[in-house]
Amino acid sequence: MIMMGHFALLVFLAFASMQLLCIAADHDAAIFYDSFEEPFNGRWIVSDKDDYKGIWEHSKSEGHDDYGLLVTEKARKYAIVKELEEPVNLRDGTTVLQYEARFQNGLECGGAYLKYLRPQEAGWKPKEFDNGSPYSIMFGPDICGLTNKVHFILKQKNPKSGEYVEHHLIDPPRVPSDKLSHVYTAILKPDNEISILIDGEVKKKGNFLSAQDFDPPIIPAKTIPDPNEKKPEDWDDRVRIPDPNAVKPDDWDENAPMEIEDMEAVKPEGWLDDESEEIDDPEATKPEDWDDEEDGVWEAPKIDNPKCQTASGCGEWKRPMKRNPAFKGIWNPPLVDNPNYKGIWKPRDIPNPNYFELDKPYFDPIAAIGIEIWTMQEGILFDNILIAKDENVAESYRDTTWKPKFVVEKEKQKAEEEAAGSDDLGGFQKTVFDVLYKFADIPFLSKYKLQILDFIEKAEKQPNLTIGVLVSIVVVILTAIFMLIFSGKKQPRVEKKTEVAADTSNDQGSSGEKPAEEEKEEEKENETGGAAPRQRRRDT
Repeated sequence: MIMMGHFALLVFLAFASMQLLCIAADHDAAIFYDSFEEPFNGRWIVSDKDDYKGIWEHSKSEGHDDYGLLVTEKARKYAIVKELEEPVNLRDGTTVLQYEARFQNGLECGGAYLKYLRPQEAGWKPKEFDNGSPYSIMFGPDICGLTNKVHFILKQKNPKSGEYVEHHLIDPPRVPSDKLSHVYTAILKPDNEISILIDGEVKKKGNFLSAQDFDPPIIPAKTIPDPNEKKPEDWDDRVRIPDPNAVKPDDWDENAPMEIEDMEAVKPEGWLDDESEEIDDPEATKPEDWDDEEDGVWEAPKIDNPKCQTASGCGEWKRPMKRNPAFKGIWNPPLVDNPNYKGIWKPRDIPNPNYFELDKPYFDPIAAIGIEIWTMQEGILFDNILIAKDENVAESYRDTTWKPKFVVEKEKQKAEEEAAGSDDLGGFQKTVFDVLYKFADIPFLSKYKLQILDFIEKAEKQPNLTIGVLVSIVVVILTAIFMLIFSGKKQPRVEKKTEVAADTSNDQGSSGEKPAEEEKEEEKENETGGAAPRQRRRDT
C-alpha cells in the first residue's frame, strides 16, 4: 500500500511538471504576450495628442484578482501603443492575433478593437499615435447605433496605384451583449484562410482573395466602368410614359372636395347648444400668494361640464362630414409603353488600370500594437494580448487565462438573473396594481369600483393570477364604456352609408398616383401618429 501511494504521488508530480512545462513552452512560443499583471507604465506609451484625454488605469477585472488595462472615463478618446521588440512578418506561416475585452459597464456606443501598426518608417511616432497612424490590421469589437460587429480590416497597398486601401471582412460576427470577459481570436493561415473566433468558437471563415469575403476585394476587378463616358442627351430610359393621346373626361371635376357635409344628418335631441364642454372649476380659489402683476391674471382651472355628462352633446352642433361621391382628385393620363425606350444606360467597361494579381495578400509587417478608440462607456478592460504563430498556443492561453474567469462570471450572471427575475416580476406586478387602482378612481367607473378593487385584492394575494385579473378588469371597463355609450338620454349618432367614389383607375383616368387631397389627409394622419384625431361630442 505504501508503494502504491508513492507511485501515485510520483505520477501526480510528473503530470504537474508536464503542465508547467507546457505553459512555459507556450509562453516561449508566443511572439508577444502581455497579461498586464504588472503596471503598464514604461511598457505602453500613452499618446500626447490633444484629442486623447481618456485616462488609462492598471486595474483588476471586476470580481477577480486578474489585472488588465482599463478605460476609466466615458465620452473620451483613448490612445495607447506598445512597440514590439521585432516586427512580425504576417506572410510566413500561420499568425494568430488574440486578446480579451470585457465591457464591465456594458457598451452602447464605442470601440474595443486593436490596431496592429506598421513600422514607424511608415510615418508615425508613439507619442503622436492617433487615428491617422498607419496600421496593417484592425481587429475587434465595435458597437454604436446600427453598428455591431467584430471588425477585421486589412489595409493593403495597391502595387499599381501606390495607395493603401482598407479591405473590410464582409458579414463579420456580432459582439456579445453582456458584461462578461470574452476572448477574440483572428487566425491568418498561409492558404489565405481567415478565421474569426469568439471565446474559442469559430464565428466567421473567409478567404483573403475571395471577392465574396472582403469589400472592396483585395484583388481588384479586371474591368471598370469608363469614368469618362457620359449618357447621351437623347437616351430615353423611361419604361412607361403618360399617354400623349389621353384626354381628361369632361365630367372630371378636380376641384371637388374629398369630404362634404352630411346634409341628411340631424342634431340629436337633448343637445345643449349654449353649454360649453368645459367650465371653470367652481370650487377653485385663487392662491393667497398669487401676485397678478408677477403671475398674471389668475384663471380658475377647467373641469368637464357636469351638464354634458347626461346630455347628448354640448356646444355648437355641426353636421358630420361624409365622403364626397363626386370626388375624383387630380386627373392624370394613364401610362403606356414608351416606344422610344432604349433600356437602362450604363458606361462601357474598360480595363482597370489598377488591376493586379497575387497569390496571397501583401501584409505589411506588424511593429506595434495600439488601442485607439472613442467610447461613451467607461469600464472597458483589455487583457492577455497575444501574437503567436501556432493556433494551439492561442488555445492554451484561452484555457488557462480566459476560461476560468468566464466560468466564474457566467455562474454569477446566472445567479443574478435568477434573483432579478423574481424581483423584476414583483416590481412589474406592483406597477400594474398601481395603475389598476388609478383606473378604479375614474368617475365613469364608479359603479364598478368595488368589483375592480375586489379583483385587485385577489391578484395581490395570489400574484400568479395577475394576467387573469387584467383580463377581467378590461372586460369590466369595456362593459362600462358600452353602457355609457348606449344608455341614458343620448340618441345614437346618425350614420348613413355613403356612396363609394367613382373608380378613377380606368383607361380614361388616373396614372395610379394619389390625389393631392388624399395625400394631404395622409400627411395630417402622419402628424398625429397615424390615427385620426379624437372626435369631440360636437362633431358627432
